[in-house]
Amino acid sequence: MKNTIHQLSDSPTTYRKLQINHTRNKQQDHTALMDEAAANFRYEDCQNEYWNPEEFSLLYGTPLWEQSSQHQRVILNQLYWVAYYSQIVSAEIATIYFNQTSAAGLYAQEDFRLICDTLDLESSQERAHINAFRTIAKQVEQTLFGELIFTYPMRGPFTETMVYADTNALKTWWKKIQLQYFGLISANNTFLACQYFTVRGVRTLNGKLVQHKLSNYYQKYPHQDNAPIPAKISYYHFLDESFHFNSSTILSHDVVSSLAPPTAFEQLVANLGLLGCQRDHFHFSAAINGIFWYDPALYGKIYRVLRSPIFTMSNNDAKEMMRCCFTEESEGLQRSFLTHQEAMASYKVYVEKLDYLWQRNREMSLMGANSITRYLATQQSAFRRFERCDRENVKDFSLSHAKAQSHK
Repeated sequence: MKNTIHQLSDSPTTYRKLQINHTRNKQQDHTALMDEAAANFRYEDCQNEYWNPEEFSLLYGTPLWEQSSQHQRVILNQLYWVAYYSQIVSAEIATIYFNQTSAAGLYAQEDFRLICDTLDLESSQERAHINAFRTIAKQVEQTLFGELIFTYPMRGPFTETMVYADTNALKTWWKKIQLQYFGLISANNTFLACQYFTVRGVRTLNGKLVQHKLSNYYQKYPHQDNAPIPAKISYYHFLDESFHFNSSTILSHDVVSSLAPPTAFEQLVANLGLLGCQRDHFHFSAAINGIFWYDPALYGKIYRVLRSPIFTMSNNDAKEMMRCCFTEESEGLQRSFLTHQEAMASYKVYVEKLDYLWQRNREMSLMGANSITRYLATQQSAFRRFERCDRENVKDFSLSHAKAQSHK
């Protein structure tokens, strides 16, 4: 039977891991650099160049990409940055809140201050990230479109974390209730406070797969002083998140394993949380590789991009282009599915030593049930409904589609 700890100093190895991670994160904190970069951003200074590796462009490897001019490809590359980090904003808003409720769950433990200090630093960094992403995204979209498309008003931590999800009003309400309840009980339960970081670790692990590649664009830029500011911010963000991932791993693996075995209720809550993460990551997107969005919820946004002065497509041409991109197999879809498979494999490795997990969480069987064939069938069904929308109603397709889903 394992020895349980009542204070972190009872486990010197774990305490040392936390101490090193926290100290290095403070020493290498990129908040000031990120704030400076965001304040200095002027879209006109970098509007004619890529901000990410070429393959990380909106609708890369689809018929739209193949038919786009070089100027349009640059815009699609920049819009990937805007859309990708709009998802990160949503995730980081939730992270700030659950960092604090998890810290509260540790208040009753002796000498757990180090963990709480670590989470305070990380929350401060998340606020800087959010500010930088939104500052750039809003300026870009206002310049290109005269309106916000992927950028959205600030939201609370109980909103659906996945920005474009397969959801409806009932599902969204139920998700909100679940998040509120978990915040309440984890603030008074050390195991659940630490176990939250299993879910945070899985979500961050997905981000690391993509963000490492995005950060490499800046690292390999010929003259880094002249690199596009969004590329710099991708790099700073990746470095911060590397420390956050370390924290998640230590808390969800080392600290949890030193606590008393979880009760049946604690195991239930922990497994339901990871099952919810699998649901969130079930889908993959032909539009944006690396974010597990539900593409029918994205149709209205893509339609607005295609109808904008950037592409100047007619209503019929925009819909036909979308039909080709979303309902037919393409290189872009294959790349997104491969990322989905890589993420799933990494999740399995991450959770394999957590002995309280259900088999379907250990094997990621829910997430693994998706496929390219299933994706295409879903898109073909959803797109038939989309094609029937007139120009006035097409922007509201996501809402009408969600309502249709709720009646199934």
